Amino acid sequence: MATLQALLAKNKGNFIRMHLYLLLILACLHITPFSEQKFVQEIKGKIARAPSIEHPQEIVVVTHAGPNTFYVNADNQYAGIEYDLAHLFEKKYAQEYKVKFLVVNKISDVMPALLSGKADIAAASLPMTETSKAQVKFAVPYHETQQQLVFNNLLNKKPRDLASINNKQFIVPANSSSSAHLSLLDEQISPANWQEDDSTNAEVLLTKVANGKLDYTVAGNQLVNLMQTYYPNLQEALPIGKPEKIAWAFSPDADARLIKKVNTYFATIKKDGNLRNLLDRYYGYAERLDAGDITFFLSHIENTLPKYKSMFKKAEADTGLNWRLLAALSFRESHWNPNNTSPTNVRGMMMLTENTANAMGVSDRLDPEQSIPAGAQYIVQLKEMFPKTIHEPDRTYFALAAYNIGYSHVQDARTLAKRLKLNPDSWADIKQTLVLLNDPSYYSTVKNGYASGGAPVVFVETIRSYERILEKYQPSPTQLLNNYFFAVQ
Repeated sequence: MATLQALLAKNKGNFIRMHLYLLLILACLHITPFSEQKFVQEIKGKIARAPSIEHPQEIVVVTHAGPNTFYVNADNQYAGIEYDLAHLFEKKYAQEYKVKFLVVNKISDVMPALLSGKADIAAASLPMTETSKAQVKFAVPYHETQQQLVFNNLLNKKPRDLASINNKQFIVPANSSSSAHLSLLDEQISPANWQEDDSTNAEVLLTKVANGKLDYTVAGNQLVNLMQTYYPNLQEALPIGKPEKIAWAFSPDADARLIKKVNTYFATIKKDGNLRNLLDRYYGYAERLDAGDITFFLSHIENTLPKYKSMFKKAEADTGLNWRLLAALSFRESHWNPNNTSPTNVRGMMMLTENTANAMGVSDRLDPEQSIPAGAQYIVQLKEMFPKTIHEPDRTYFALAAYNIGYSHVQDARTLAKRLKLNPDSWADIKQTLVLLNDPSYYSTVKNGYASGGAPVVFVETIRSYERILEKYQPSPTQLLNNYFFAVQ
């Protein structure tokens, strides 16, 4: 016995090494002794193959449904800035990863999904609060938000401060940035004067404020601006707390390679203009219309649009252009008045010039059954004139600008963009150069000279606002998604 103990002591190192080798073999064979399970998982993690295009690693991105995160648009396609950011990450910048989405109903469900291991990334317009920074790791921020106290200006007066809010219904989403800020302001507002609700989200609460079912809530300014497009009676009263950075989040034990890849991704899209373009796509139009404009449009949706909706839908069937886009364009041009005529003799629902009408075979510009399809076909022609390097939805915005100011002037704006080292295929950049066409130091250097370049920018952004309102109040039937999980195709 003593001899055996001496032998074991002498060869202890060899036995340990043999034991480790055996565990490694068992790990590779997926045969895991219960007592060594944790150790084997650590070994497998160290020898795991890095993701590659040939062997992509599946990652789950958790987000929540909302107009500034993820939704299904009027064309029955997934949309939202967080969806587009994640989709772009996978398709162009991180092809070694395959993205799937986990969609939850409210922002308070995002962190639990991330921390419980159901998701690898949280892409949900998450503010980087002190509380959240203690729970998770964040990527570099890509945007900023400011929490705002919001009220219905038709039913309540603008409060001077939080202390003046008494005996009112004041609710915010539970476990949100809004509730965190209010909890720190006990000296300004009594906890008895506001409540948390863990069954709802900011969008629902803003809708309740707009409909008179709630007096006050708090939400980020980007979401408020988007909701004001639908509900002009929503008004910001005062900021709550300081501005907050928005970023993607990871669990505390997240793969360092993934975090590094995401940080590199955001640095790249900030530099190449893709981030600027996406922010413009979802927020660039939001403050274009004032409350009076929106109220006026909503009244025409109810009273005038029904007469012409079938004509817009027929034009959609003929051209493939969404009927809401065509209706928005028509309202911007004529307020859906078939007899509208400008001092320059531009006429009809789509305000066609005489030359355009002749080219499109229109005999009577005041006849909406001729004017609407002709305007739609003209948009299609304009879209086809631009180079294929311009992708949707920017391609449509370029065509709308050309509808307003002429194709040649839009091309001049693209020329200026190239000179100024901007992207000539990005609407967010072309907006900056169109307005230069009324400056002699710029228009004298381009082929077609002076143009009132601010007009097409206002024209396009107004149409985008009208189209978004129509998507809200004239929605398409959508196929219901699985409540929590679906794969990006």
